[in-house]
Order: sequence, then structure tokens, then C-alpha cells
Amino acid sequence: MSEEAATSPKPAVKDGEMMNDSSKRIPTREKIAYGFGDFGNGFMFDLGQAYLTKFWIDACGIGAGAVAGIFAFTKIFDAFMDPIAGSVIDNRKNIGKRGKFRPVMMISAIILGIMTVVTFTMPSGLTGVQKIIYAYAAYMIWGLVYSFTNDPYGSLASVMSRNSQDRSFMATSRQIGSVGAQFIAGVAFIPLMGLIANGNTGVKEEHGYFWAAAVFAVIGIAMFAVCYFGTKENVKVHRATGKDAEKEGFKDYIKVIFKNGPLGALILMTLFTISAMNTNNQMMVFYAQYNLGNIGLQPVINAIMMGCSIVGVFMIPTLTKHFGQKRTAMWSFVVGAVANMLNYFLPSNVITFIVLVTIGYTALAIPNGITWAMVSNAIDFGEWRSGVRKEAITYAAFNFSRKIAQSLAALVSAGVLALTGYVANATQTPRALNGIKAAMTLYPGLCLIVAAIVIGFLYKLDDKRFGEIADDLDHGRWEGGKIGESKATDKDKN
Repeated sequence: MSEEAATSPKPAVKDGEMMNDSSKRIPTREKIAYGFGDFGNGFMFDLGQAYLTKFWIDACGIGAGAVAGIFAFTKIFDAFMDPIAGSVIDNRKNIGKRGKFRPVMMISAIILGIMTVVTFTMPSGLTGVQKIIYAYAAYMIWGLVYSFTNDPYGSLASVMSRNSQDRSFMATSRQIGSVGAQFIAGVAFIPLMGLIANGNTGVKEEHGYFWAAAVFAVIGIAMFAVCYFGTKENVKVHRATGKDAEKEGFKDYIKVIFKNGPLGALILMTLFTISAMNTNNQMMVFYAQYNLGNIGLQPVINAIMMGCSIVGVFMIPTLTKHFGQKRTAMWSFVVGAVANMLNYFLPSNVITFIVLVTIGYTALAIPNGITWAMVSNAIDFGEWRSGVRKEAITYAAFNFSRKIAQSLAALVSAGVLALTGYVANATQTPRALNGIKAAMTLYPGLCLIVAAIVIGFLYKLDDKRFGEIADDLDHGRWEGGKIGESKATDKDKN
């Protein structure tokens, strides 16, 4: 299919005529290229999640409590920027041959790379208050640009293919890209930073962060370029034009959240899964340095943990084929919860910690990968329920929960450090060490228990039900009739 066919407005479909054929597969090279987007995204996103806390506290001298406030406020700000980004993208009408989503994604990715370097920059001569203001401003701008990068990227999968196997493949590809970037960031960033600022080069620690972030940002932009040039928007979608085209606004965003049952379950689940994963990533460097007594273990542990996670993610197509998306996700959460809880209650030991944190992280990476396919299915469910397709608004609603979860993770990580008396670059008290361990293991364990309950009881769009919905959409039907024949009514319901 041509890209023009995928994005141009279409009239109502005649009885018996098919707009799409969900049984057809797209080329494997496109599905692999899609995963490079999250690979590039991780080179910029994961740096902030894993290392900004330490950069601001240890390298810049900002207090742990202030850092907790920076993350909490800016992530909430970012969350409310997502409906703006989603509305702007969904309101695009003059769509060219490159499609609706890819151009916005690529331009924003370049700006995101620049802002990633800016966040790991602290101008000299600033007072403590000025440093905090600079950190707030830089990270808020970064978050806004991230919304305009990630919302179109996430929406892109829903118009590349409606085939469930293709979507599982793209979810796997994306999660492999994400975990692969986490692997490289977790293994290489601190050694690269240390190599640049090793005491012999005359480069200060904060400048080491700057140059290491610049290297990662350039690679991230290059990976987005692979995604941009290697993918196409293949699914034919009816898009209203002229008088039928209404601009999306905040009320549409609210409707999407509260009138799409599967999406609502994914949003609630994500609050716990992403806060668990981000807290794990943020606390790893502290746990290695203070609880295990050797910061050099951090890249080693991350290499083992994330390497095994990549292997686990490769199993997603097989697992979902035999057990379905929902059951695979739910039982993975249970396994991850048990591993994390054991890691908290057992005495600190390098071997047992590595084994259990690897099991817990792999068990979380698998359902996080499946989630991307579930979001695309929720986009289709929303179109089937309302007769109107709103990819970017729907994805923005999902992304809202990720931003809130990131804010929650920052509050837990930096907040625990502040409350338990953490002192940068010093010997920690038993209370501080226990706080680091609890944030690293106990908190993720509790989060995954809740996630298992949510996906088990609230997410009701199983594989069989989605197949029925996909067939309707292939034939241009929504719940209330033919797509495009008349304005869809507000018939949405959970």
C-alpha cells in the first residue's frame, strides 16, 4: 500500500467492501525499523530517568529534597502537555506523502536530542536557587518536546498494521529497542562519563556528564532516523475533512480516557509498572555504590539484568501466541512481584541480589512490551466504539499515565533519600541504606502485585474480542454503523 493511500481521506465504505485486510502482514524490515524508534528514544529518555538524580545531587550540589520536587513537578507538567501534543497532531489535516506521524516524530527527535544535552548541563557561577530554577526550566522544556516525539511514535504502530501478529512483533521490536537502550545506558554511561572526567583530563565531573550525554543524544537521533526512513503508514483510515472535521480539544481527551474501558485499565496498570521500573533504574547506582559497596558493580548488574530482559522480550510472540496477551502479562507481574519482595527480605548479598533483580526486571519487561500492542488495540477499540479514530489523543492519554508514573518514581527515589538522611558521597547510615533497599526492591514488588490485579480484573479486551472488532473495522464498520456515512454519535461506553 502507498503512504498516500494510508493517510488520504476516504469516503464511506460500501457494504461488503474492505478498507483493510487484517490477515495480511507487513514486511519484517518495517517491523524491525519501528523498534529502532524506541532504541533511539531510550538513548535520551533513559539517561534522565537513571542519571539526572545523581547528576543534580552529586555533581551539581542540589539537595535531594529539591531534586524530588523538580522531578515531581516537571513530570506532572509533562503529563498535562500530552493532551496538547495529541490535539495538535490529531488536528493535522494537510498530510503529505510521509504520513501523519513520522514527520512530527523526526523533527521533534532532533530537538529532543539537543534538550537531552541541555538537561545534563549546569552553567557555572549559579547560586543554589539559580541551579534549581535552571533544572526546572530545562527539564520542563525537555518533557514538552518528548511529548511531541513519543506521541506520534506510539501512534505510528496503529497505522502500520492491524494484524495482531504484526502488532505483537512490533511490540517486541519496540521493547527490545527500549531494553537495549537501557542496557547500553546502564552499562556504558557511567564508565564513559568517568573516562571523560577521570581526574587526569582536567574535565570536571559535571562536564563528563555533558559530553557523555552528547554522545548518547547523537546516537538517539540516528536511531530515530532509521525508524523514520524504514516505516510506512499502511492502514487506510477514514479522516474527516471540511465541515465534518472538528478540532480536537481537552474535552475529547477526557472522553478518550473515561469512555475507553481497555485504555482506562492500561492507564491504571501503567501507573504502577512504570513507576516500579523507573525507581529500579534510578536507585541501582545508589544501591551498587552504598549497599553493595562498589559503584563499579552497577554496569555489571545492569548488563546481566537488562541482557536477560532482552532475551525475555524475544519470547513475547511465543508467549502471547500460546497464552494470550492478558494472561502472559498478569502472570509475569506475579513472578516479578515475588522476586522483588524476596530481594527486600533476604540479607544483602551480591549473588542473590543479581539473580532476583534479574528475574524481577525480566518479568516486568515482558508485559511492558506487550502493553504497546495493547495500546494499538485500544486505539482500534476507541474507533469501533465511537466511529472516529483518534490515535494521538488516545496515545497521549496513555502517555499521561507514564508521565505521572515517572513523577511518582522520582518522588519515591529522591524522597526516600531525603527522608532517610542520605548524604552525597559519604558513608550512609543503616537507615539510609534500608531506605535505598526498600525503594529498589520492596516498592517495585508492591507495584507489580497491584498491576497483576488491574490487568486480571479490569482489562477485558482479550484476543478473541479484538479479532471481532478488527474484522468490523476492516469492513468499515463501527458499533453504530458505517464509518464515514454520518457523524459518529456519542455512543462511547466502557
